[in-house]
Amino acid sequence: MTKPPSTTGQKIEHALEKALDPFATALKRATRTPGSELSPTTPTPAAAGKPGLAISPLAVPFPTIPPIGGVEIATARAGFYKHERDDLVVFHFARGTSCAGVFTRHKIGSAPVDWCKKHLGGSEGGKDVRALVVNAGCANAFTGKAGADAARRTASEVAKRFGCRQRDVMLASTGVIGVVLDEKKIVAKLPEIEQGLDADAWARAGRGIMTTDTFPKGAYAEAEIEGYKVRIAGIAKGSGMIAPDMATMLAFIVTDADIHPNVLQALLGLHVRTTFNSVTVDGDTSTNDTALLFATGTSGAPRIGRVGDRRLKSFSAALDKVMLDLAHQLVRDGEGATKFVKVTVDGAASPASARKLAKSIADSPLVKTAIAGQDANWGRVVMAVGKTEEPVDRDRLAIRFGPHQAAIDGAPAPTYDEARMTAYMKNPEIDITVDVGSGRASATVWTCDLTKGYIEINGDYRS
Repeated sequence: MTKPPSTTGQKIEHALEKALDPFATALKRATRTPGSELSPTTPTPAAAGKPGLAISPLAVPFPTIPPIGGVEIATARAGFYKHERDDLVVFHFARGTSCAGVFTRHKIGSAPVDWCKKHLGGSEGGKDVRALVVNAGCANAFTGKAGADAARRTASEVAKRFGCRQRDVMLASTGVIGVVLDEKKIVAKLPEIEQGLDADAWARAGRGIMTTDTFPKGAYAEAEIEGYKVRIAGIAKGSGMIAPDMATMLAFIVTDADIHPNVLQALLGLHVRTTFNSVTVDGDTSTNDTALLFATGTSGAPRIGRVGDRRLKSFSAALDKVMLDLAHQLVRDGEGATKFVKVTVDGAASPASARKLAKSIADSPLVKTAIAGQDANWGRVVMAVGKTEEPVDRDRLAIRFGPHQAAIDGAPAPTYDEARMTAYMKNPEIDITVDVGSGRASATVWTCDLTKGYIEINGDYRS
């Protein structure tokens, strides 16, 4: 993902990363949210984004999310889908709400992505964002000037309703590429939206942004800033066309903390690397990637206006928790997925090399289909490692599936037990660890298996 142009840019992000380095362990805490201790095979029932899709066997329940001060949400059926479902979600924020965003690196960004990047990237960008409008069913991507005009008119009409400037309205869309957004469908629903605004509508919002998702995705955490409790809540959507750099994912996170936009941008840029940019379903990146972070400032906690402020310790860890939880749920809802897979590469020459190696394993169709078939075919892992041209010491290469050693020192492990390995591969969650023996760097990427279900869903996507 890329972030909007900023004069502080990389300096802010690097300063924050350096300041929070002592808390690296805290940032990688467990990611389950309240209520997620329930069995992942018994999610809260919800209408699928598309009729006929079975709920993923890896689904987790939507968590209990309390109201977040300074934000109200409403949903409606605008008619972007033929079947009966909400496909429009609007967030209304208190005055003075800060905003930051990261977006797709795709060379053909959508009109909503262009709109948000433009207005968040200005000198006053992100300082008083009042609304977010999200529609499912039409991506408004690759639609030229007509799509850009539709986005502008949408922002204009919402701005009139909420008494703010066009630039203070953020936009996001998801759905079919190459279809111009009919903003009249959104405008027609604004009276209903305005009447339906509710501080306790997170679950409805999670369902309203779904496309081929089979369950709504939410996360919640709490933190402390100088003795004040602050809340962080988020929703996301995505199940296919998911690769690092967010792909077809949308994510919207709101906190009641009071944080300057530049600091929000640095935090978002810091944590996106190991969360949304470290998941993959199919290796494809979309035109509409958008992750937006809003801070309403209603908690009573003191304003944080400096990057590296030590008071951000707890908040930064909680934000990481929410983002990683949402990222994991994208993989759990991968189109046709039956396995949640964690790929870790150790002993790499550099962090960038470790990441490239992990992505190669996680994106390999041969590795993913073997996992779907419950086959610990570690030769395919060797293939995925070697094809990257990254530094690898063949004679020190080691591979584990969970606790079971498959290969060590560049050869099959003497203790390899086919029966135990086969039994392990029947688990719904699989860990693959590879040590390439070239250095000390590590990286982790999460993915899922590749099944016939993926082909069926995508072969029938536009019907």
